[in-house]
Amino acid sequence: MEDVFNQIGEEGIIDLVSSFYRAVKVDDILGPLYPSDDWEGAEQRLADFLIFRCGGSDKYIQERGHPRLRMRHIPFKIGLAERDRWIKLMNNAIIERKIGSPAREQLTSFFIQTADFMRNVEG
Repeated sequence: MEDVFNQIGEEGIIDLVSSFYRAVKVDDILGPLYPSDDWEGAEQRLADFLIFRCGGSDKYIQERGHPRLRMRHIPFKIGLAERDRWIKLMNNAIIERKIGSPAREQLTSFFIQTADFMRNVEG
């Protein structure tokens, strides 16, 4: 995923996450999963995680330790509908930010794999 960081940089990742969260806030499936008093925190954590995962700053690790994504998301019901909507909104954000190849393909592949991994309920 270093190609992502080299292509769009930290600012591009922050913009991508911002676009994604604008959609999540008004989404009928994903919006209710987020604590209404922590939108900024959730957005910052995802941006920091993606920056780290793409080869940038290790701020996420310094502040939160190992990602432990499944453990951190276990309190939230994540089934097929939630997974599919997360992927759709993230893909829309990729398109909105006009992220081109090869970063687009790398992000898309990573997001599909990660979203599927996060499922914790059937259906």
